[in-house]
Amino acid sequence: MQRGVTKRQKELLGFIYDSYKNNGFPPNFDEIGEKLNIASNQAILDHLASLERKGLIAREEKSARGIKIKPLGYKTLGVNSLASILGTSYAGGFAASYELSGQWQEISKDVKRLAEEVYIIKISGDSMINAGIFNGDQLLVKLQKEFISGDIVLAQTPEGTTVKRFISQDSPPYLYLKPENPKYNIIYFTDEIEMKGKIIGKYEAGSIRPLVQGKIL
Repeated sequence: MQRGVTKRQKELLGFIYDSYKNNGFPPNFDEIGEKLNIASNQAILDHLASLERKGLIAREEKSARGIKIKPLGYKTLGVNSLASILGTSYAGGFAASYELSGQWQEISKDVKRLAEEVYIIKISGDSMINAGIFNGDQLLVKLQKEFISGDIVLAQTPEGTTVKRFISQDSPPYLYLKPENPKYNIIYFTDEIEMKGKIIGKYEAGSIRPLVQGKIL
């Protein structure tokens, strides 16, 4: 057990994990109180505050279910991390994506060597096949704000999302998104395009296939 974590606090942490894994979201105070036989909301708050101080969870104060397990929390429980499935992104032109709320995927500890926090998107389309990304693949996305030329990125506009290779160069076109299939055209940057995250690998059959020299091998 993580040093300084009481049996009661670990029970609460385990219940939060089970709720995510089985229901797709963390428990609220009523559910915590019923499961752990805690009558006082203040007592629940005290336990959550202690878990937060110890770096095991993070909380959103204004949300009844605003509890998130941090990497140290998973380590304390001795379980694999859970990654949220954000939805489907298209490896083609921009197209509307949809949220798969409440779906989580257990991921191996190897993922933590690639990024502190990752999400999963499912791919529809064939514009990135020469980078080893195919229709139906599950990709690991690290949400970030800074990118370098050559990164494979998740990009978004009001029309939806797409996965492409980001290119930055000194001559026109200076910035664009490049498909990895010759039957598709490049996508020129506009003010509406926002890059949301970097693709760091593919998740399949419980294992990770990381990018190697810009491709998934």
